[in-house]
Amino acid sequence: MSREPGRSRWLLFAACAHLVFLLPPLRARAFAVSVVSEGAEDETELPVLQNSEKSRTISKIGRELKGIVFVIQSQSNSFHSKRAEDLKRDILKQAVDLGKDLPTVLLIHQIDRHEGAWTILPLMTDFSVTYGRNSSWIFFCEEDTRIQVVKLVETLRRFDKSKEWFLGKALYDEESTIIHHYAFAENPTVFKFPDFAAGWALSIPLVNKLAKKLKSEPLKSDFTIDLKHEIALYIWQKGEGPHLTPVPEFCTDDVNSYKVDHCATTFSNFLPLCGEPVNKEDIFVAVKTCQKFHGDRIPVVKQTWEREAALIEYYSDYADISIPTIDLGVPNTDRGHCGKTFAILERFLNHTSPRTPWLVVVDDDTLISIFRLRKLLSCYDPNEPVFLGERYGYGLGTGGYSYITGGGGMVFSRTAVQKLLASKCRCYSMDAPDDMVLGMCFSGLGIPITHSPLFHQARPMDYPKDYLSHQIPVSFHKHWNIDPVKVYFTWLAPNTEESRNGKIVGYTREDL
Repeated sequence: MSREPGRSRWLLFAACAHLVFLLPPLRARAFAVSVVSEGAEDETELPVLQNSEKSRTISKIGRELKGIVFVIQSQSNSFHSKRAEDLKRDILKQAVDLGKDLPTVLLIHQIDRHEGAWTILPLMTDFSVTYGRNSSWIFFCEEDTRIQVVKLVETLRRFDKSKEWFLGKALYDEESTIIHHYAFAENPTVFKFPDFAAGWALSIPLVNKLAKKLKSEPLKSDFTIDLKHEIALYIWQKGEGPHLTPVPEFCTDDVNSYKVDHCATTFSNFLPLCGEPVNKEDIFVAVKTCQKFHGDRIPVVKQTWEREAALIEYYSDYADISIPTIDLGVPNTDRGHCGKTFAILERFLNHTSPRTPWLVVVDDDTLISIFRLRKLLSCYDPNEPVFLGERYGYGLGTGGYSYITGGGGMVFSRTAVQKLLASKCRCYSMDAPDDMVLGMCFSGLGIPITHSPLFHQARPMDYPKDYLSHQIPVSFHKHWNIDPVKVYFTWLAPNTEESRNGKIVGYTREDL
């Protein structure tokens, strides 16, 4: 009796073995852990194989990501530098999740070897020397661009990195405009240039080529007005270089949009709001005018945005009590208005409440939303020397200076005005261009220009529709060939929803 249990176990094993022999297809499944024939799939090991493949894929993406140099168009103002640092941390965090290989992330405002670093082209030689051997791409983006690094790597992988590539989301002019010097007047739609908000990329071979060209042909000392268009022109080289290649994965849709599943980049900001909008009484508005425009331009201001301003004065060469205007004792000039602008700055500092932290100087044909400006200024510290608006440049390839172009509106913190007037920097002539002189002065004082793309030196029709589609603009300029009242109420006037909720729900914008 004591041997029966062992005999029973032996008979059970024999029966099972016979079953396995008769049914070979079931063998791998029934005995995957203990009995595996050569070449059979072990299902218990399949997830391990999948994880291994996934690890190899992640590792490959990580290696490719290391070949991308990210360049963020940052600014030294505290609000902007923080946003750029946040984006840098996000890029590196995504990279850590992909492995130990981290990409290089540069902030433009920390590259202080060039006054014109923000114009990119003066940096090409440094990029070529530093990254020309061990990198594949230079990827440029704005502080509010949001990047899915895995999708970005997968997108760039489609392009042969050994060739010259200029990649981005394509913008184009529907008609030739003054801000692009009426380029391609016969058909401006043929020339494409990148929307910086979506990010854009240069392959290293193209970077090396541009660096070589810059070495033999230094940049001219002229104006930088619309950087994205001018960079595209320089790269194109009148047909000798590559055109912009449109990349559909470079997007400017909001990060929360249902459209962004295919996007490697999105754009997260339309109009910054960093708390409660500043009070109306915190902004003093100075309007530059002259007697010959009292009858046509000033009525437009009064029909449109004047009602948004709590503190506003009109400065002219003639005291007109019906407006009223204030004669600063500065004759009107046909060219620049440096003398008048510095007189306005002196008046603001000496004749307004020291508790008024902001000054806005506009032309009489500037259309501006003070309502939106109050939101925007919630993001800036008036205790810093802030000089804010649309940034232009002069001679930046050869050590020039940046400035805020006057037509779109110039915003000063009281601190900036105090520092400026405490210096000895003044107009070299009464009819000098005021915005450029201010740029020279602030540059000499080491006070940076703070750029916002929401200010516009030209009319809505002078910008690509797709470019304006991801903005809530603060200003436009010029009454030429438009109905300025209609432009204001179409593009700039606060509507009921905006006033109630602090954001725009939607606009029907006509072709203006």
